[in-house]
Amino acid sequence: MTRLLAPAVLGAAVLLGGCATATAPAPITSGNHAPLLPSVLFPGGAESFTAWRCSPDQALVTAVPEEPDSELRLWSAHGAWRLQPAVVASGARYEQDDVSFWNKGDSAIVETSRGRLECQVYMQRQALTRQQRPGVMFQGRGNEPGWMASLAHDRPQVTLSLDYGAREQTLPYRITALDNEAGRVVLGSGRGDTPFELRIEAGACLDDMSGEPFPARVTLTVEGEQYRGCGQGIAP
Repeated sequence: MTRLLAPAVLGAAVLLGGCATATAPAPITSGNHAPLLPSVLFPGGAESFTAWRCSPDQALVTAVPEEPDSELRLWSAHGAWRLQPAVVASGARYEQDDVSFWNKGDSAIVETSRGRLECQVYMQRQALTRQQRPGVMFQGRGNEPGWMASLAHDRPQVTLSLDYGAREQTLPYRITALDNEAGRVVLGSGRGDTPFELRIEAGACLDDMSGEPFPARVTLTVEGEQYRGCGQGIAP
């Protein structure tokens, strides 16, 4: 069997629990086209992500475009939501079903049927763009050791880089599971001699070294080893 990624020559309180409500068209799983990933893996036109530290203890991630009346995308450890702007006397308020998010400055209050969170801005990060990552539709990364997985935007192909780039290979993939509503996709290798699994799930993810916020948790399994990290969809 060919060993995947041979050395190359050449990233407490569950008050917000649930699932993503956004949907995307069915994926293209054959031919030379890349699939359409769930939209909640992307920033939705926002230029940055914001991480919030909340009490009771929980981390949230949000993204909202600067255009007036834009929806707010909200990620917790258990799912993702797309909230619509609502009328409020001061600050900004967004709602969807039983979830509401109100913020003013660096403070926010999140209310659901399960309870209330009081949050403070922890960190902001500029969203990755196609200009910064040419040809990449989604990128996941993790630490210790550093690894990266980059999905091509125009074909079902992933570039895997392990051990800080010491091992790198570009491989075809196939979709083995997809749940648009939950924002979950599982990819498997398109080659029998180089197996791997890449799991992508919408949810608040903070880089375990920098604390930077991302809208997806990513797990890469290669040769029995698991690599965990965060990721983001990159729109054109």
